[in-house]
Amino acid sequence: MKNSWLIVSVGITLVIGLFLLDLSLGSVKISVSELINILQGTPSKKSWEYIILNFRLPKAFTAVLTGAGISVAGLQMQTLFRNPLAGPSVLGISHGASLGVAVFVLSSTAMFGTVLNLQEKMGSWGLVMFAIGGSFLVLSCVLIASSRVSDSVTILIIGIMFGFITGAVVNILQFFSDPELIQNFLVWTFGSLSGVAWSQLQVMGPIVLIALLASLLFSKQMNALLLGENYATGVGINVARTRLKLIMVTSIMAGTITAFTGPIAFIGVAVPHLARLLFRTSNHKILIPGTMMCGIIIMLACDIVSQLPGSQTTLPVNSITALFGAPVILTILLKNKKMKGAF
Repeated sequence: MKNSWLIVSVGITLVIGLFLLDLSLGSVKISVSELINILQGTPSKKSWEYIILNFRLPKAFTAVLTGAGISVAGLQMQTLFRNPLAGPSVLGISHGASLGVAVFVLSSTAMFGTVLNLQEKMGSWGLVMFAIGGSFLVLSCVLIASSRVSDSVTILIIGIMFGFITGAVVNILQFFSDPELIQNFLVWTFGSLSGVAWSQLQVMGPIVLIALLASLLFSKQMNALLLGENYATGVGINVARTRLKLIMVTSIMAGTITAFTGPIAFIGVAVPHLARLLFRTSNHKILIPGTMMCGIIIMLACDIVSQLPGSQTTLPVNSITALFGAPVILTILLKNKKMKGAF
C-alpha cells in the first residue's frame, strides 16, 4: 500500500511537471516562470499569452484526455476479451472511428452527388457521432464474431480483418473524393493534438470525462469478468448487459478522441500493462485510476518529444507513440508465446 501511494505521488508530480513542460516548449520557448505569470494573468508579452492560452493550453488538455481515455479503453478491451493484446487500434475500434470520420469528412464527393456537406450542417457534434457510430459498429461485429471462438489469437485476427475491411471502404471513399478533402483526411490520419481548439474541447472534454467516470463505476463488474463468465454470473452480474455497457463506453470514449485527434496507435495496448507492472494488481478499482495516470504521463511525454524541442519541426504524434508502444507489445508477445487464456 505504501508503495502504491509513493507511485501515485511520483506520478502526480510527473503529470504536473510534464504538463508545464509541454506548455513551455515549442517553436517559441517560454520559461516556466513566465508561463506561471501568463496563467496568473500577468504576462510580460501579449504574444506569448496568446500562444499559451489559444494553442498550447488546449493541446496539453487534449493530451491529458487522450492519454487517459485511450488507455482506459484499451484496459476495458483487454478485460472484456481477456486478451493482453486487445486495444482500440488492434481490435479495429480506431479503424471503425476512422471510417465514420471518412464518411463525414469525404461526404462531398462525386459518388454522393454535390453535396451532402455534413461538416457544415453538423459541425463537431456530427464528427463525434459518426466516429462513435463507426467504432461501435466494428466493436460489435468483433464481439459477435468472438462469441463463436475461444482462442485469443483468433479474436485478434478477427479484429485485424475488420480493420482491413474498414480500410478498404475508406480507400474507396478517397478514390471518389476531391483532392482537397483527401489531403485534409490524410493529415488527420497522422494523429495530432494541436488541431483541437477550445470550441472542440467543449465537446470532447465532457464526453471523455463522463465515459471515464462510467469506467470507474464498472470496476466491480470488470473484476468479476476477469474470473470468467460463470463466476460473474454466480455473483449476480448480468454478463450480456455488462458487455454491452463496456462496448458503448469504449466506443464513445475511443470514437470521440479519435474524431478530434486522429487514430492514436499503441497507447491503448501498452499503457495498461505498464499500470499492472507498477501497481502489481488486477483490481480495477486501483488499475483504472493507475492506467489513467500512466496514460496521461506517456501522452504528454510523446507530445513533448514530437515537438522536437529546440526545433521548428513537429512530428506526427503517432510516430512517437509507435516508438514507445511497439517494444512493449513485442515484450508481451515474447513473454506470452502461446497466448491462450491470457489472463
